[in-house]
Amino acid sequence: MTTVPEVVVTGLGATTPLGGDVPSTWQAALAGESGARPLENDWAERYDIPVTFAAQLRVAPDQVLPRPELKRMDPSAQYAVIATREAWKDAGSPEVDGDRLGAVVSSGIGGIWTTLDAWDTLREKGGRRVLPMTVPMLMPNSPVAYVSLELGARAGAHALVSACASGAEAIGYAVDMIRSGRADVVVAGGTEAAIHPMPVAAFAASRTLSTRNDDPAAASRPYDTARDGFVLGEGAGIVVLESAEHARARGARVYARIAGVGLSADGYHITSPEPSGDGQIRAMQAALADSGVAAADVHHVNAHATSTVVGDLIEARSIRGVLGPDADHVALSATKSMTGHLLGGAGALETIFAVLALHERQAPPTINVENPDPELVLDLVRDKPRALPDGPVAAINNSFGFGGHNVALLVTSV
Repeated sequence: MTTVPEVVVTGLGATTPLGGDVPSTWQAALAGESGARPLENDWAERYDIPVTFAAQLRVAPDQVLPRPELKRMDPSAQYAVIATREAWKDAGSPEVDGDRLGAVVSSGIGGIWTTLDAWDTLREKGGRRVLPMTVPMLMPNSPVAYVSLELGARAGAHALVSACASGAEAIGYAVDMIRSGRADVVVAGGTEAAIHPMPVAAFAASRTLSTRNDDPAAASRPYDTARDGFVLGEGAGIVVLESAEHARARGARVYARIAGVGLSADGYHITSPEPSGDGQIRAMQAALADSGVAAADVHHVNAHATSTVVGDLIEARSIRGVLGPDADHVALSATKSMTGHLLGGAGALETIFAVLALHERQAPPTINVENPDPELVLDLVRDKPRALPDGPVAAINNSFGFGGHNVALLVTSV
C-alpha cells in the first residue's frame, strides 16, 4: 500500500521590515515592534501621493549581496535569494539529488521596479539603452529561477501568482510536490518588492492603504475600530520542506509539519472578499480535512487581517464559522500590524510565524488595537505574546488575495 509522505519544515529564511533574517524578525514581532516608517525619499511630494510611509526592508540588499548579483536581479529576486540562503543554511544545507529537489517561489506583482525603470529608459533615452537583462529580471518567475539555479533544483521550479495569497499557495504547491513523490525536498515561499511610487499611488487611489501619515507605526491596526487600510510592506519568506522520511534519515531538526492545505476561490469580485466568507470557510475546512486534525486541536490562527474596514471582520466570522465553539480557545494573531502587508511575500512570512509559534509555544501579538471592534468574535492576542499549551497543537495560517484567492495552511507541532 502506498502512503502519502508527511511534510515537515526544516529550514526558515526571511528578510522583512522587522529584520534581515528570521531570528531578528521573530524577536521584533514578539516585542511588538512596527516596521512602518516614513518613505526614505520624496516620492509623495513629487508625485502628489497621499501616502508618505511604508514598511520597507530593515536591512537593505546592498548590505548583504555583492554588486554583480544586485545588478542582474530585480529587488523581488534579491529578497528571495537572501531568504533562501538563510533557509538553506538553517536546514543544514541538505545533501539531495537535484532531480529530487524542487523550488516554488511566488510573487504577487513580480519585477515592477525593472519594468518601470526600463520604460523610463525607453522613453527618455531610446530603445538601444534598454538593458539586455530586462526581461529575465522582470519575469514573475525570475525569483524562483534564481533560487533553482543557485541550488541546482531540477525536480521543478514554479511561480504561482495569486496576488496576496501567492506565498502561501507556493508552500501548498510544494507540499503537493513532496506528497506526490515528485521531490524529497522543496524550497518554497514568496517575495515582493513593490514599494515604488506607481503601486503606492495605485493602492492609494483604490483607498486600500492607511493614510495615517502622522503616525506610521500606529497605522496598521487590524480589528481596531479606527483601522483605515493596510500598510504596504516588502520582503520575502522562504521555508525548506522535506518528506519526514528524508529529514529523519539525515537527522534534520524539524520545526513543524505542514499537515493540511486548503484552496478555494470566491468567484465574486476582483478586489472585495465575498461578504459571507464562503470561500474563506471552504479553504479552512479543506485544510482541516486534508490534515485530519480536529477543530478542537487548533489553538492558534495567524490571520490574513490586513487592517481593512470590511475584510478583517469577514475573516473573523469565517474562522468562527469553521471552528465553532472550539474558536473560544484559539489565540488569534494579526502580524501585519507589525510587518505591514508584504503582498506576495505575506503568506510565506506568516507561515513562518505560525511555524515558530508552535515550535516556541508563543503566539505573537497584534499591536495598535486600542479599541477592539465590538463585532470581533475571536480572542485577539494584543500587545504581548501569549503562551500556547503543551502537547500536540495545530495552527492555521490564512492568506487571501485580490481576485478571490483563498489559501489556508494547517500547521502542526512535532
